[in-house]
Amino acid sequence: MRHHSFRLALLTLLCAIALPAAAQTRPPDLQPLPEPPPPPPGLVDPALEPQVTITKRGEDKVEEFRMGGKLYMVKVTPPHGTPYYLIDPKGDGSFVRQDIGDKTLAVPMWVIRSF
Repeated sequence: MRHHSFRLALLTLLCAIALPAAAQTRPPDLQPLPEPPPPPPGLVDPALEPQVTITKRGEDKVEEFRMGGKLYMVKVTPPHGTPYYLIDPKGDGSFVRQDIGDKTLAVPMWVIRSF
């Protein structure tokens, strides 16, 4: 049993000496990554990209988010206060307000494809 505790003490001592020395080694000079190549033609569907329209209503900044021409979310940023969202969770045109600090569970409900 004494032999085991001696090994443990020796291992702890070696780690205490080796770790600071290993932490002081400099990493090699890092080079920035090259830009990724563009996606192949026909792979990116512009209809799947959201369209954002930014307007002013009074003093509020209003950002409307559309997918395929259909409005699904509105972000309202008042000049004083926190922004809030109006979200159409079912896609039927009835919007529900959701504050940024709201702790309710928001389940993602995106339309992937419609036929």
